[in-house]
Amino acid sequence: MAVVGQPGGRQRLSDLAGEAGGDGRDVLKHSSGVWTRAAGGAEGMVTHLGPVKSELEAAHEGLRAGTVGLTALAELESVRNSWERRFEAARRECAALAGKLRAAARAQGETDETVKASFAQVAAGGER
Repeated sequence: MAVVGQPGGRQRLSDLAGEAGGDGRDVLKHSSGVWTRAAGGAEGMVTHLGPVKSELEAAHEGLRAGTVGLTALAELESVRNSWERRFEAARRECAALAGKLRAAARAQGETDETVKASFAQVAAGGER
């Protein structure tokens, strides 16, 4: 079974389980850390792709002077514009993904707390 965020990308389910108590049943353990790390990676991509447009502009400076009258210049400009749009779309997608991953981490944490509180009521003799 593949586990996101684990070194080597693979870990057995039995390695993720731990003793639940004295009854010998295994319990799946998880944390929001994987979701948070993935969100950080997506945000890192947003940052990494940020300067691409200005780097492309700098790389193309002076290009017009040496290629005046060549039809390839128009094609090159078209390709450059296409790449700029793609990089910006990737930045937006990564930013949106980061937000969704952080929301998943929060939701998981809230669910864990709700479940924990409901079991605490049972352990204390409260109603289900």
